[in-house]
Amino acid sequence: MRILILSDWLPPDFGAVGQYALRSARELADAGHEVTLVGLTAARSSEVRERRGAGQLVLKRVSRPNYDKQSLVRRALWTMQTNLILMWQGRGDLRRTDEIRFSGSPPYMLHVVMPLATLLGRRTCYRITDFHPECLMATYESVPRWLSVLHALTRFWRRRVDVIEVLGEDQRLICLNDGIRPQRLQLVRDSSPVRITSQDQGSAPPQSLIGRKIILYSGNWGVAHDHETFVAGMAQIAARGPAGVGVWLNATGSRVELVHRSLLAAGIVVARSAPVPLADLAGVLLAADLHLICLRDSFVGFVLPSKVYACIASGRPILFIGSERSDVHALCAEAAASGQLAYRRVDVGDVEGVTRGIEAILADDREWRRPRCRPMVRT
Repeated sequence: MRILILSDWLPPDFGAVGQYALRSARELADAGHEVTLVGLTAARSSEVRERRGAGQLVLKRVSRPNYDKQSLVRRALWTMQTNLILMWQGRGDLRRTDEIRFSGSPPYMLHVVMPLATLLGRRTCYRITDFHPECLMATYESVPRWLSVLHALTRFWRRRVDVIEVLGEDQRLICLNDGIRPQRLQLVRDSSPVRITSQDQGSAPPQSLIGRKIILYSGNWGVAHDHETFVAGMAQIAARGPAGVGVWLNATGSRVELVHRSLLAAGIVVARSAPVPLADLAGVLLAADLHLICLRDSFVGFVLPSKVYACIASGRPILFIGSERSDVHALCAEAAASGQLAYRRVDVGDVEGVTRGIEAILADDREWRRPRCRPMVRT
C-alpha cells in the first residue's frame, strides 16, 4: 500500500505523538509498504528517503515555530496554519496514496483530512491521541456556543473515518457513546518509547536532589493534569519535618512554572530541567524513586498520558492521582498485580491519600533500589 502519515513534532524534537508516528512509519515500511511521513521540526525543513526491506519511507520534516500556549487565539491560528502546511507538503502523495493516517496532534487535523479524503475516495485511519475539542470543552464550566458547533462538526467527521484507533478502553467507551460503530474501532495501545534493560543505569540527578529520594514528573504538565492535590500533599509532608524527599520536574507544559513555584513556596526541594533526548530518557526514568502521573477527572478518556508506558517499563513505583476509570489505572494495576512494580492510586482532591501514599512507598526500602548513576547528557 501507499500510505501518507501526518503528525506533529518528529524526533529529535520533543513529543510522544511524533515518536510513535515515526516508529509506526518504519514498521509499515519494513512490512513492504511505501510510506510518507510528514511532521514538524524546530530545525530546518528536510526530506530523507529510507529504503527498508521491500518498502520505502520518505520522511519530510517541516520547519515550524512553537506557539503561545497561553493565548487561545494564537494557538488556534498556529493550529490552522500548521494543519494546512502539513497537508500542502503531502499534496503529491495525497493524489496517489491508498490511505491517510493522522492523529489528534496537531489538533483538528480531522477537519482538514476528512473533506479531502471523502472527495478523493481515500481510506482514512485516525489515531485518537487526545480528543479535540473535548479537551478544550473540559476547561469550561459553561461551554460556549461556538465550541458546541465545533464539537458537532467534529463528531460529524469522526463518524465518517474508516478506522479509529483508540489508546485505551476509556477512549473506546467515549467513541461508542458518541455513536461510532464498534467495527470501526480498534484498540491499539502504545508501548514504552525506550527499551530499558537490567544493564541500564540511572542518570545523575540534579545537584540539589543528590542524597534524597526523588519523586519524578517527566513529560508534559498541562491543563489536563491535576497539580493542586500533589502540591498540597507535598506541603503536608514538608510541614511534618525533614523528609529527605525532593521533586524533579523533567517537564514542559503550561502548568510547570506554577507547580515549580508552588512547591518552592511549600518548602519542598525541587529541581527543574527540560525534557531530555529520547536516547537519555531511560537513565532519567531509572533515577526516580517514585514516578508521578496526574490526570483531572474531567479529562478521563479524552487524554491518556503516554508517559505511563515508560514509567511502567522502568519498574519504579508509581503514584497516580486520578480516577480508577482511566486506563492509566488499568495499566498500572495490571503491572502491579504481575509484580512488576509498586503502585498507589488516589483520587483527585485526596490530599491525605497523596501524603500517605508517598510516605508508604518511599519508606519501604525494598522498593528503593537506586542503580549506580551515570552522567546525564544535558541539552
